[in-house]
Amino acid sequence: MFEVVFLGTSASAPSIQRGLSAQIVIYNKYRFLVDCGEGTQRQILRSGLGFRRLDRILLTHGHLDHILGLAGLISTFARWDANERIEIWGGRRTLDRVEALLFGVGVVPRSALDDGQIELFDVKPGILMEDEDFCVTAFEVQHRGADSFGYCFEEKARRPFLNDKAESLGVPRGPERRELVAGRSVTLSDGRIIAPDEVLGEEIPGTKVCILGDTARTEGLLSAIEGVDLLISEATYLHYEEELARHFGHITAREAALLAQDAHADHLILTHLSRRYRERDVLAEAQETFPGAVVARDFDHFLIKRGEPLSRFEPESSNS
Repeated sequence: MFEVVFLGTSASAPSIQRGLSAQIVIYNKYRFLVDCGEGTQRQILRSGLGFRRLDRILLTHGHLDHILGLAGLISTFARWDANERIEIWGGRRTLDRVEALLFGVGVVPRSALDDGQIELFDVKPGILMEDEDFCVTAFEVQHRGADSFGYCFEEKARRPFLNDKAESLGVPRGPERRELVAGRSVTLSDGRIIAPDEVLGEEIPGTKVCILGDTARTEGLLSAIEGVDLLISEATYLHYEEELARHFGHITAREAALLAQDAHADHLILTHLSRRYRERDVLAEAQETFPGAVVARDFDHFLIKRGEPLSRFEPESSNS
């Protein structure tokens, strides 16, 4: 199961109700901050999540409305010793801007890089990190200029252990069963060899969450997001202003809905909303194509698990 908490859902500039782009993805012990618009550290405090274990920051691209909050956040981390080390992931041009932001004006000393307190990772398409249960991958998107990425967070597929079958075969509880779950055959005390296929069920796909970031087009994205449980997409423009969307490197609510439909997504959450539209109009346009679409608000908290309804905890205020 994943949790996603939206900290900022506005496009380009904040509004009274919406801060700039930032969201936190939570999976087991991991907490990832995806983008860090101006004011993000205050949004983190208001959300009640706090700074502990928030040690990985993934940046979709280097525009200021997605990175400007890093200066204040990293400065606070340094003063509070909230985390021993911070990883910042982004394309090369994005990291160049981050270095200028953090070290060019003295937010933190450059020695923080040498000491490993801050580590910068140049994102390339493919797997960024993984463990035995989970992986994070990056995929390219087309925005204004190079070095724009989306991210997928995915549980690895698993085969359930069939306890009744194991009991019938006389497999004792303990290390033998752990070996079988790990995919290795075991030899029982009576000399019989038990193969994993004898006690493991059919493979069950894990939950998958993908965040697009800012993108000018949807072509070429299906291979990365196919079968996603939750697609988080920008919806900066309405479709009657499609040409304007393309000029500024964005997509419309309708295009986001069509992409979710084509990807066979279970759920679609829209973010990065322009102040030029009413929330209900953005939602109505998306729901014409993808009826279950949702528009995120700041501090919305979602729980996502494969095969289950999307659970949403909304903030008290409304801007619809």
